Amino acid sequence: MTSLAFFSLLYSVSVLTLTDSSLSSITTEAPPAASKCTLLNSFQPGFEVQGDYVIGGIFPLHFNLKMPDVNGTYRPPPINCNGHRLYPRAFRWAQTMRLAVEEINQNPVLLPNHTLGYKIFDSCRYPLTGQRAVLSMLNGVNEENASMCTNSSSLLAVIGASASALSVVLSRILQPFRIPMISYFSSCSCLSDRRKYPTFFRVIPSDDYQVKAFAQLLVHFNWTWVGLLRENNDYGRFAAKGLLRELEETKVCLAYQEMIPLPYNRQAGLRIMKVMRSSTAKVVVVFAGEGQMTPFLRDYMTQNISGIQWVASEALVTASVFSGREYYPYLGGTIGFGIKKGHISRLGDFLQTVNPKRYPDNVLVHELWESLYGCSPFPSSVTQMPPCSGQETLLEQHLAYMNTSSPRVAYNVYKAVYAIAQSLHNLLLCQPGRGPFQNNSCAQSNNIHPWQLQHYLQELNFQIAGEEVDFDAKGDSVPYYDIINWQRGPQGNIEFVNVGLFDGTKAVGEELLIQEDGIMWAGHQSEVPVSVCSASCLSGFRKAVRRGEPICCFDCVPCDSGKISNQTNSVDCTICPEDFWSNNNRTACISKKVEYLTFDSLGIALTVMSVVGACFTLAVCGVFFCHRHTAIVRVNNSELSFFILFALTLCFLCSLLFIGKPTYWSCMLRHTAFSITFSLCISCILGKTLVVLAAFTATRPGHNIMKWLGPKQQRTIISSCTLVQVVICAAWLIDVPPFPSRNTQYEHSKIILECSVGSSLAFWCVLGYIGLQACLCFVLAFLARKLPGNFNEAKFITFSMLIFCAVWLAFIPAYISSPGNYADAVESFAILASSFGLLFCLFAPKSYIILLKPEKNTKQHLMGKEKK
Repeated sequence: MTSLAFFSLLYSVSVLTLTDSSLSSITTEAPPAASKCTLLNSFQPGFEVQGDYVIGGIFPLHFNLKMPDVNGTYRPPPINCNGHRLYPRAFRWAQTMRLAVEEINQNPVLLPNHTLGYKIFDSCRYPLTGQRAVLSMLNGVNEENASMCTNSSSLLAVIGASASALSVVLSRILQPFRIPMISYFSSCSCLSDRRKYPTFFRVIPSDDYQVKAFAQLLVHFNWTWVGLLRENNDYGRFAAKGLLRELEETKVCLAYQEMIPLPYNRQAGLRIMKVMRSSTAKVVVVFAGEGQMTPFLRDYMTQNISGIQWVASEALVTASVFSGREYYPYLGGTIGFGIKKGHISRLGDFLQTVNPKRYPDNVLVHELWESLYGCSPFPSSVTQMPPCSGQETLLEQHLAYMNTSSPRVAYNVYKAVYAIAQSLHNLLLCQPGRGPFQNNSCAQSNNIHPWQLQHYLQELNFQIAGEEVDFDAKGDSVPYYDIINWQRGPQGNIEFVNVGLFDGTKAVGEELLIQEDGIMWAGHQSEVPVSVCSASCLSGFRKAVRRGEPICCFDCVPCDSGKISNQTNSVDCTICPEDFWSNNNRTACISKKVEYLTFDSLGIALTVMSVVGACFTLAVCGVFFCHRHTAIVRVNNSELSFFILFALTLCFLCSLLFIGKPTYWSCMLRHTAFSITFSLCISCILGKTLVVLAAFTATRPGHNIMKWLGPKQQRTIISSCTLVQVVICAAWLIDVPPFPSRNTQYEHSKIILECSVGSSLAFWCVLGYIGLQACLCFVLAFLARKLPGNFNEAKFITFSMLIFCAVWLAFIPAYISSPGNYADAVESFAILASSFGLLFCLFAPKSYIILLKPEKNTKQHLMGKEKK
């Protein structure tokens, strides 16, 4: 790259910065000629070491800026990063880079006969100062030794930056020069886009994996109603977007999503805290670094908000700045995903060597002492701090700086430096004619281009302390996180305890491993906190989403009859199979109760009535048989009377066929037996009616009708009328016979075993024929009711037919409307009622005379010729 090209870029950056009303370290005066490229301002590195190959390092050694006065009347001075105290944690990261370079230069195997140099700059975690830092790295020779921009820098790679938003800016600046950049703490998924950031690598997993881990963690603990707090930058925006994408396939909903303003505004912060206090969500997911969270938590602690379970991202969960005991009541129990920890054996001893005596001219070391001890190692009129005694030593209690027991971000820095050194080592091992570049060439060791180093970075695969280090096609590293829990230490301070891990290389569903027994939750509780919009629906209920609210907010509605839910939070109730029904709690399907007319109270009552009716009939038959030679028996045609009594006995007994479990044979028998026996009975009564009518009519002159109604003719009439019914029943049984069926429609909770009539037409034809016989009998008996004689049987036949017809007319609506086994009971009761009606109406008067009034059992009395 030529000096002119570089100056054009530098000048364009300065013009863009001033156009945005920002501060710049470059003047707006017209640039001199290229041969007179004079540096108007300098931006010195915090640490610098010369070497054969130089790499850069960018760290947020300060979190805030000291903004110069700008009034437009003079050239503003450069932005000063020393507005606040040094950030000890980031200073430790910078020292880790120095240690790694020192180890590599002392290693006889790695890069033998070559040395690494470095330039370490302070980004102030601000894009503008980050731009100045990376442009100063590219600026060629040391600004102190020359004032001319004579050539390009020998910079091969950059370690940085920490914040994702800053890495976006710096990567775009380095991209035209094809200088690879390895970040140790920028996790934004946006940086995985190789089209926009082709030279970007990182040793920290992408947030694409972290949001998957967050989603699995929320689902694991059944936190379905959570709040989201994020930074107002690319890191927070892309992390929130990724988390929402992952949560779409789960049952987790966001109660709210708030952004911490940048720069921080107390009024906006208090508004966020008001939302947190009023929300029913007790779990808050945080995508923010300690720089943004520090002022926010300072106000949060004054609002006396409690009961919040924090779930922190990697940018916050290992921030030692919050490990003080004053933070535990508010942040204790925090859980989150931290960068995988490593081990750097010499780091603790190396940090001990950094002191003002060894680096008397280094401003950053002075600020470190001021930050840790509150004193100035070299008092001046500028500082208001008391002088240090010179006896200060770095102790373990200075966790922000001396925490080397489980380095995480520092270990990432360590890996990044070794990744560059290993790639450079592989590049130097290239054999001519077998190289990866044009014509199988290798890079020249005295003129290595950054893009050549990037090729070897992309192909890199090595191990450090047993851990494999490589980069995928997007420049990302292996997705691995430790699960960190903030617990109270012996001194009341916060300790970061490892309680699990997330391994993105495992199969889906096996990535998350949590030691739940070792977790201490918010409020120093051992039970997992609950954060739901609606309590879980128990078995037997289903979720009904509230209109206009997220799916996590719902009401629990009991399952309908015939449906169950046997697990919590069921969306729908399951319909039971046809032969099953839900229990009372709607939690299980049980076999439906099978009902039919059994020998229970109703069945026993019908059985007793049937047997009693049959016994009465047999008793009457016995009485008639014993007195068969008496007048009343002989006058009333004893043969037909015995036929009627026989038929009535069968009618009483056929009602028993309607009791018990329906079978194929019982269904066919019950209807046909009932119809044929009743048809026989009515045919006999019809024959008797005709005989009575003919007997009284025959006494009139000119009538000799009795010769047509002799015993043979009577049997023929009875047989013919009954045969018609037999033919109808035979056709019924041949065509569509009755059959047992399972009725599940009338009452869904039961299975009603009943006899289906098969053919409704045949069934009603059978009843219709019996009704026709009864009506004909009734009409004839009604016509003979006023015939002479003391014992005109036509009157009793009329009355019996009247009862018979009334019973069966009432039967029709009762049968149709009766459910299940009650239909059989109605039909059985109709048979018994009509049979009792016929028995008592036809034979009670005769039996009364035979047994109680034998003096009337004479022909003279019956004919009305008894002497008075």
